[in-house]
Amino acid sequence: METRVVFPNKFCWGVATASYQIEGAAYRAGGGMSVWDMFCRRPGKIWNGETGDVACDHYNRFTEDVKLLKELGIQGYRMSISWPRILPDGTGRTNEEGLAFYDRLIDALLEAGVTPYVTLFHWDLPYELYCRGGWLNRESVKWFEEYTRLVVQRLSDRVAHWMTLNEPQCFIGLGLQSGLHAPGDSLGFAEILRAAHHTLMAHGRAVQVIRSEAKSAPVIGYAPVGVVKSPVSESDADREAARAMMFQIAGHNLWNNTWWTDPLLLGGYPEDGLSQYGHLLPEIMPGDLELMHQPIDFLGANIYNSHPVKAGDNGPEETPHPAGIGRTSYQWPVTPDALYWGARFFWERYHKPIVITENGLGNNDWVSLDGKVHDPQRIDFLQRYLLGLEKAIEYGVEVQGYFQWSLMDNFEWHEGYKMRFGLVYVDYLTQQRIPKDSAYWYKKVIETNGIYLHEGEQERTGNKVL
Repeated sequence: METRVVFPNKFCWGVATASYQIEGAAYRAGGGMSVWDMFCRRPGKIWNGETGDVACDHYNRFTEDVKLLKELGIQGYRMSISWPRILPDGTGRTNEEGLAFYDRLIDALLEAGVTPYVTLFHWDLPYELYCRGGWLNRESVKWFEEYTRLVVQRLSDRVAHWMTLNEPQCFIGLGLQSGLHAPGDSLGFAEILRAAHHTLMAHGRAVQVIRSEAKSAPVIGYAPVGVVKSPVSESDADREAARAMMFQIAGHNLWNNTWWTDPLLLGGYPEDGLSQYGHLLPEIMPGDLELMHQPIDFLGANIYNSHPVKAGDNGPEETPHPAGIGRTSYQWPVTPDALYWGARFFWERYHKPIVITENGLGNNDWVSLDGKVHDPQRIDFLQRYLLGLEKAIEYGVEVQGYFQWSLMDNFEWHEGYKMRFGLVYVDYLTQQRIPKDSAYWYKKVIETNGIYLHEGEQERTGNKVL
């Protein structure tokens, strides 16, 4: 009996990257510094003292990388624009050399039959804007509007798919609260809420600009962290406990879903968050919430794992992961149900098509004596997670795409080059690219629109798939 096709015909099989992690520093080509350039120069902040100055040298080697995308059959390429590369000071004067780079990249992608999905902001805030207060400054909404307008005017004749912000939980929570990421600040929670408020307004203003000025019909989304909770059993009680905990707020941190998504899709901040720290919010001016609440076409989610939850005597309770659970090199737990419950719960709450905007495995890969890179753990990881996503689609969730993180190994933020997330191995000394076994496996998954997930399972386990 043949395996039934579950993934929709127009499903987008993609990969994702981010500008600072692969391009090489913007200031090397006429652009300006970002907060990550600043942060990398602080002793002890990045593993082994590494920087994104060269990274994968994608700026100079993008034609080679686009050729790889084509050879691997990748359908969609999620990329980000470096804000300081095209606006060295964050506002004002433009860097034509930087804009021309993105022109060439987009043209090459289209010529290769790869659809570009452009993320406007993936953490590389211009340094000069940080010096003016960054996201703490209400003017950041206007700064982001100016930047968005420049990108849309330049690229929207060829780009239809847009994402506004990537993981605000990280660039606010890790960048401004814990200080683990750039710019490395440790602010009070009132200041964190202020920066978050401006960030959400900037998203809304960007959506307005794209809608009003795009030269081709736009498809607009947003890519927050997907903080996923999964039930420990199939019981109704555990399922509802997991759902409740996935959409609740606890503690003075912003590692949650609702503070970052309810204003955008439901029109206001969540009540449980307001009851806990609404007194710390900045003044909400008339029109602020309306600005955040702009129509978008899909909800993205960057999902790597989930946390188990059960129904307790006093409400939902998080439970420990099982002892000895598989973990990635990042020590993140391997939880293949994350894409199922994440996609399902987001779909049921927000009623928006879902796109998995990041998912992948941080591993310690190296070149074997045969000159190849064998990464069976990544294949197994992706197969298990994608089977979970297939289950969500079977359940009835409208899932429009999946973007594996990442096309190639790259600068992994404060971890430097320690972790390798790529389907393609990068030798940072020579810049040689070597597609890993997982790249060829993913190519087969794409060619069969997901059917190979089952054929690959049969090959791996020897079990017959009915």
